[in-house]
Amino acid sequence: MNVLGNIIWFIFGGLGGAIAWFLAGCLWCITIIGIPIGLQCFKFASLSLAPFGKDIVYRGGGVSLILNIIWLIVSGLPIAFGHLMSALLLTITIVGIPFAAQSLKLARLALMPFGAEIVSDRR
Repeated sequence: MNVLGNIIWFIFGGLGGAIAWFLAGCLWCITIIGIPIGLQCFKFASLSLAPFGKDIVYRGGGVSLILNIIWLIVSGLPIAFGHLMSALLLTITIVGIPFAAQSLKLARLALMPFGAEIVSDRR
């Protein structure tokens, strides 16, 4: 089921989210200081292409908090807003509700990407 969900997700919304994460990563990698943030964006762009069967575990710390605040101000809000709009559109139909849940998962990730780790779904 995860493979089918990922194929449908890629066609109907995953590509747009992945492009947003990729562009944010490219912009962050322009500076030397932003390269670690850009690499994190590239990792989440791949998650945005195929989110079914993957879960996000949050482990925080002081450095993660500081990076999340900087990220939120510079790049996090536009990406989170895009994922939220996608989730709203996907909830129009009953079939779209699982896809909206994935979009909400990515919106939360867009608000707090540092200290987050992608793991295989435990179900």
